[in-house]
Amino acid sequence: MLRTTIYTCTLLLVWACQSEPTQKASTSPVIQSLATPCQEGGEGRLFTSSNGEVYLSWVEFLNDSTDALRFARLEDGQWGTPQEIAQGADWFVNWADFPALVTYPGNDQKMVAHWLQMRAEGTYDYDVHLSQSQDGGQTWSPSFIPHRDSIAAEHGFVSMLPISEQQVFVTWLDGRNTKGDEHEAPSDDHGHGHGGAMTLRAAVVDPAGALSQEAELDARVCDCCQTSAALTPNGPIVAYRDRSEEEIRDIYIVRQVAGQWQAPTAVHQDNWKIAGCPVNGPVIKAQGNNVAVAWFTAPEGKGEVKIACSTDQGANFSEPIRIDHGLPLGRVGLAFTKDQKLILTWVEQTEEAAEIRLARVSLQGEKEEELVLAEVEASRQSGFPVITMHDDKVYFAYTQVDSLTRVVSGVVEWKNK
Repeated sequence: MLRTTIYTCTLLLVWACQSEPTQKASTSPVIQSLATPCQEGGEGRLFTSSNGEVYLSWVEFLNDSTDALRFARLEDGQWGTPQEIAQGADWFVNWADFPALVTYPGNDQKMVAHWLQMRAEGTYDYDVHLSQSQDGGQTWSPSFIPHRDSIAAEHGFVSMLPISEQQVFVTWLDGRNTKGDEHEAPSDDHGHGHGGAMTLRAAVVDPAGALSQEAELDARVCDCCQTSAALTPNGPIVAYRDRSEEEIRDIYIVRQVAGQWQAPTAVHQDNWKIAGCPVNGPVIKAQGNNVAVAWFTAPEGKGEVKIACSTDQGANFSEPIRIDHGLPLGRVGLAFTKDQKLILTWVEQTEEAAEIRLARVSLQGEKEEELVLAEVEASRQSGFPVITMHDDKVYFAYTQVDSLTRVVSGVVEWKNK
């Protein structure tokens, strides 16, 4: 089993635009920690169901060779008793490619979870495994694989999106075409050789485990940047990092309209040319016709965090706004509030370490407030912070490393002064 050491990771809650924040006199943010039922582990993920239930999932490190995927539901403002989804000694556990849990719309008894499981002896030969529960997580079905290529190659960076009472959309990076030469792997060395290209693929799963609507969405994408998916009235929209023949790796979206996948298009032409994967994917969120995408780029060799918005379900995007302060590490997060505001998260490097910031911004780019939450290590392995919204509260989770590695969580709420 492979495990990449996870260093201190703090979940950011931040958005910053280039304008000065507008002071909000009526409310102020209050941050509370939540006791998290993780003994030793990492890779915390958050999900809010259509019924308003908030879930935390994570990988528990049982011993040197065995990991378990667990989850807990928020109950009366605290995490409930953890439940185990699956465990194994042959999992691929990595700081940038993480398991997750979702529920079917309208029925929190029906759940889908995924993790990554080694297929062969190759370092990056692993499969996506899905498992389902029909009883709120008490029992889980035998796992199955959503890709049917049967090739020992990299399959991962999964996004799951509930789209109907009987359907969950799943998209992933699929390395079936990369075999035949040394494969570019997610490491600090970006100069690996390649057979074919990494592809972006998708399928829809139902509660019985049947697969449908299997499709290749893009035939050439970046090898190890996270995917992200959101639901618009037209259907799913997926954000990811593309990869051109000239090694331009900009953020693209591909969207479904009237049941048909449209051609992939760039959110913005950053023209970032880089020989290897930066391991720094985008995040996309949708609320009605509004769609927002946040991402990291470095076209001139200097990092930038940007955001762009669409008011027509992703058909067109505004010119992006740069939101960082000059030394971002990326690892973005994004959420819509009830009143159509945006909260963006990222890690910003300082002279000695890195910062966590928080801001809330309107769709028009007006920054209402901004604050620094904490200092963290600047190492890339400080991880990817996660957030989810419910009742205009921002729930967050991150991995903390001191004597033990464990998931920490909390909530930010804006209260009257």
